[in-house]
Amino acid sequence: MDISVGELSARLAEYARLTEDLLAMREGIDKIRITAYSADGLVTVTVGGRGELIDLELDPRIYREPDSTALAGSIAGTIRDAAEAAAQDAARIAGRVTGAGTDEGVDPLFDPALRLLDGEAERSRRLWRE
Repeated sequence: MDISVGELSARLAEYARLTEDLLAMREGIDKIRITAYSADGLVTVTVGGRGELIDLELDPRIYREPDSTALAGSIAGTIRDAAEAAAQDAARIAGRVTGAGTDEGVDPLFDPALRLLDGEAERSRRLWRE
């Protein structure tokens, strides 16, 4: 099967658009910064769009009760809370950029891009069959 120059140009334009969309999604996720506070206000964390820890602040009052297990739990829980909020922001960005939505259970970093690529693959199969 031969493909016309026009069809090939259209496919290349679609791939260029896909590349731009994925770069915009990555840029948006990279800009996310979420700050969360522990219930007692002694732990403050900031995470990025991929859930990575960017900053950790411990209030000096944590030393009043030397319970390292409780402190570790508070830090880990606060990081999880911030990472979850960052994942939700990332899902919103990915959904806006790709039009894939932000359904429950969606992996905000990969599912929207994979859905978009699935659509591209289906369009390619149709094009090559025609």
